[in-house]
Amino acid sequence: MKKGYFAFAMLLIGCGSCSTDNFDDITPVGESQTATADTTTVSPKFDNSILEEDNFAETKFDRTIKIVFADGGAQVTGDENGIVVVSGNHVTVNNTTDEKVIFELSGTAADGLLKLYNQKKQALILNNLDLTNSQGAAINNQGKKRCFVVVKGDNALKDAATYSTTDGEDEKAAIFSEGQLIFSGDGTLSVTAQGKSGITSDDYVHFMGTPTVTVSSSAGHGVRGKDAVIVSGGTINISVSANMKKGIASDSLVCINGGTTVINVTGSAAYDSEDAEYSGTAGIKADCLFEINGGSLDITNSGAGGKGISGDLTGCFNGGSVTVTVSGSNYGQSSANPFGRGNSSNSNSVSAKGIKFDGNIIFAGGSVAVKCAANEGIESKGNIIITDGVVYSYSAADDAINSAGTFTIEGGYVCGYAVKNDGLDANGNFYIKGGTIYAIGTSAPELAIDANTEGGCKLYVSGGTIVAVGGLESGASLTQSCYQAASWDKNTWYSMTAGDTEIAFKTPTSGGTPLVVSGAEKPTLVSGASVTGGTSLFNGMFVVGGSASEGSEVSLSSYSGGNGGGFGGPGGGRPGGW
Repeated sequence: MKKGYFAFAMLLIGCGSCSTDNFDDITPVGESQTATADTTTVSPKFDNSILEEDNFAETKFDRTIKIVFADGGAQVTGDENGIVVVSGNHVTVNNTTDEKVIFELSGTAADGLLKLYNQKKQALILNNLDLTNSQGAAINNQGKKRCFVVVKGDNALKDAATYSTTDGEDEKAAIFSEGQLIFSGDGTLSVTAQGKSGITSDDYVHFMGTPTVTVSSSAGHGVRGKDAVIVSGGTINISVSANMKKGIASDSLVCINGGTTVINVTGSAAYDSEDAEYSGTAGIKADCLFEINGGSLDITNSGAGGKGISGDLTGCFNGGSVTVTVSGSNYGQSSANPFGRGNSSNSNSVSAKGIKFDGNIIFAGGSVAVKCAANEGIESKGNIIITDGVVYSYSAADDAINSAGTFTIEGGYVCGYAVKNDGLDANGNFYIKGGTIYAIGTSAPELAIDANTEGGCKLYVSGGTIVAVGGLESGASLTQSCYQAASWDKNTWYSMTAGDTEIAFKTPTSGGTPLVVSGAEKPTLVSGASVTGGTSLFNGMFVVGGSASEGSEVSLSSYSGGNGGGFGGPGGGRPGGW
């Protein structure tokens, strides 16, 4: 697992043994830590106050230098200290003064570049700039301090297909910076990356304000911040077609606080000679922490072995809206697998999954919708904790939501819909303490809600409102009573009342597997209901807050669990889960 370091003083609250400035000591649950039912998991939290100095409007600058690119060569005004050197449209800034300078860039050049050496904060105002470099990066900032990029008007930047003038320095993207890159403004910026990534900082990248930034990369990542990528505002559109590359990548943190982010990935998995392993693509890859608190995030990945969101440690979904669609197949060969799983543990195979973290996944707010064609929709190699929000996951080939450790639901609205496997699956204990749950599994031995009984673990139901098409794990501890419908039909609306809770749902299958319901009181289930109003959830299969009329009451009998049992083992309760 890669380890990331923040060059700035990043603070994480409640992240186990995490120190304030490095992640070497974090061990995901499932490697050497043990999770128990009584453990209170606190979501790691990025301290956004660290970004207070990223406001361009509140930063004082000493002067503005204007650079206009043109056919006859760049023209410079306002450079009283002689810090700008021009050779045609190749412009180099060497600011050894104590001044903080704004560079306003405009004009057009088919073979130009801006290279900056600066010891102080600086700002680049892109004001209707169209700049292409035929030899490397369009903008290359070698300064290690904050670099504000203010987007005005319509701008376009493009790098070379082959970088030939790096001078032994880092030059990793069409827009590259050794220091922080902070984007703001209200204009548009189009970045085309042919040779390397689109936007890269060896510190962090922060999008704020209301710019529209479009990145298209055919060679590298879309946006990469070594220490972090943070989206606080703006509209960010990223398309990546290269093999193994990511839409957004960080060695440490990816944090979405606001704005609109749309990522489309089409590249395939391939062999990474540097790491000596096969590697897949991803919409977002965060080596330490992924966190979303607001805004919207839409990811599609059609490449073989591709993932929507992937992380080596923790994923925290606290707010905002997330949509992930992974339509690609698994990459590489799979060994013989009697259960028909998408991939084995072969070193040359990479699974295509919707959301996958090696550590814990915490859902505490917002909405998450995942659709996956070839493997698990949502998978944690640690624990899964759901306390609030709306979580929907559909898998056409594997478990909808799988936890390698403990799976706990305390609140929120949760749906796991698996066409071929378990709807909700834990390889450890499964605790349902609250929330509203709609789980859809398949015929035996698969289940709607599964725990690793074969490994000495158990499903515990003590609360919540539950509809389970496919039954519950045999041997479950049901301190809240569960009931089974005598019969039920496909694509028929059912209304259910349990105490003060009223819901409606329709099932995508009929008969053959148990339809189990549970609530604070014995539910009343009505078939053929006419449902009006309310809020539609889970791809239109579920309604809360509506009203139901007509229909006929369904006979319910006591239910203690079981649907033919399961096989247990790693990877979603069955062998070959990776």
